[in-house]
Amino acid sequence: MIMSALCSDRVLLDDWHVVADLANLSPQAPFRTRLLGVDLTIRCRQGDIKQVVRNDNGQNVRATERYGFLWACLGSPARDIVAVPEALEDDRHFVTGGSIAVRVSGLRAVENFLDMGHFPFVHTGWLGDEPHTEVAPYKVELTPDDELVASECKFYQPIASPTAKEGFIVEYIYKVIRPYTVALYKSNPVQKDRLDVITLFVQPVDEDNCIAHPFLCYLKDGIDAATVRAFMQLIFAQDKPILENQVPKRLPLDPRAETPIRADAVAVLYRRWLRDKSVTYGAIPARS
Repeated sequence: MIMSALCSDRVLLDDWHVVADLANLSPQAPFRTRLLGVDLTIRCRQGDIKQVVRNDNGQNVRATERYGFLWACLGSPARDIVAVPEALEDDRHFVTGGSIAVRVSGLRAVENFLDMGHFPFVHTGWLGDEPHTEVAPYKVELTPDDELVASECKFYQPIASPTAKEGFIVEYIYKVIRPYTVALYKSNPVQKDRLDVITLFVQPVDEDNCIAHPFLCYLKDGIDAATVRAFMQLIFAQDKPILENQVPKRLPLDPRAETPIRADAVAVLYRRWLRDKSVTYGAIPARS
């Protein structure tokens, strides 16, 4: 049995991570959570200031608010919080999709988010349907900004969005921005020339557990915020039991550990990208 431990990966310790949806915080009671194996207590102070304290040594943790979430960094921030440019567009709903605890490594949750192959079998009648099961070839690249981008992704979906009136071929772009952060850009059924955006901020609770914090930037045309949130929660509820039955819970980084197929091109590059960054937390490192 692999025992969970505190994180030693500098790339993760010196980055910002979501630790709470602001809607779940209250001045009346402290909010307790965990990040990278460290137990934290969050308190709302006068002037709506959020204080994040490590339970093991009582030290304050750097914290700030953005996109409706509270963020924390256990080390010294090496860069700013992930930018979501669509959050500046006033014709979109900005919805936090609920904080969903999942008993699996956060790296597994990111990889599942990238997987189109499971749509017809896990999200039957919604994001996929038989006999439309084939994942067409798509492009994967590492950008100069050190982000993984999978483009020209296309998949038939019966109900791609709450505003969809019929099934159609949906175009996807995936972007892995940080080890525990991934974004999805997908066709909007109403405004064909624009994309809805879902960014998944995954909080690595420890190596075997995570909390998924979706941030939804959906075009307002023909839909309300409550419907956007309900649709996201329905889809994630279908993913959760599949994720929690993954064996092993941590993501194997050895290229020989799990046999990839053509549809896994972005997952293969994601694992290589993690190895290159020396990310080991939530992973089973490659054999030397």
